[in-house]
Amino acid sequence: MTLNDLKNQFLEHLEIEKNRSRKTVENYGHYLTRFLSFTKADQPSHIDMDAVRKFRIYLNRMSDFHNKPLKKITQNYHIIALRSFLKYLAKRDIKTLAAEKVELGKQEDREVEFLEPSEVARLILAPGQKTTADLRDKAILETLFSTGLRISELCSLNQGEINLNRGEFSVRGKGSKLRVVFLSDGAKESLKTYIKNRKDSDPALFIRIPPNEKYERYENLRLTPRSIQRIIKKHAIKAGIIGKKVSPHSLRHTFATDLLRNGADIRSVQAMLGHSSVTTTQIYTHVTDKQLREIHKRFHSKNK
Repeated sequence: MTLNDLKNQFLEHLEIEKNRSRKTVENYGHYLTRFLSFTKADQPSHIDMDAVRKFRIYLNRMSDFHNKPLKKITQNYHIIALRSFLKYLAKRDIKTLAAEKVELGKQEDREVEFLEPSEVARLILAPGQKTTADLRDKAILETLFSTGLRISELCSLNQGEINLNRGEFSVRGKGSKLRVVFLSDGAKESLKTYIKNRKDSDPALFIRIPPNEKYERYENLRLTPRSIQRIIKKHAIKAGIIGKKVSPHSLRHTFATDLLRNGADIRSVQAMLGHSSVTTTQIYTHVTDKQLREIHKRFHSKNK
């Protein structure tokens, strides 16, 4: 059996036994195909440390679509996929390189971009309340800031899943893990007003608003992630937020930063974001550490 055959079986294993998302399976397939194409290995025994080392050098010298070096985190995604594949082969008693011999490279700290409270306030007010599309956009912004949802999670929401009286609902995130998210009073009111003004029967919570609201011509009105990104970018410009990339993910960062700045513990924030590991959540602590701020204020240049 060739490595390509085994790769395909591994991807099926991720999809069925591991219940990984379609996007994760697609990404792993892309990373492994790149590795196999580079090494030209066709048998598991051909994968050795020398092949891995040369592949890592190749990745480190690669350029992305913007002609910039491939980020360290992206390089590590390739290695994570490879290690996972090697572990799968080992479980099947197929002789190959041991996964534990392949170490991840040290990567740069992730840059967290978030909005200040005044910017959030301006952004949420930017849509206005004249049309159904305005009401929808305000509800989208309020919901993202209130819940910290990922864009894929937001797009998949249906009207029947949201309990506006309780102000909470369950969402299935990465790895099909369920978590509960909570709506602020502002988000609840925005959603109620938006839903009340809709004149369609589409089950999706956030939908396209056709010209003159003639819904009968359309079968599927659910907004796509790209549409949500465009909506947020448009209102960020209206709100005069300059020099920052305002996106669904930056609103997720803002949600987490706001909680930590106001005293929430990191484990609770981890649960609300749906992170598997608290290590992922810790990227926010360097911008929210009140204790360090107080120490700086107390001791820096205190004799001046």
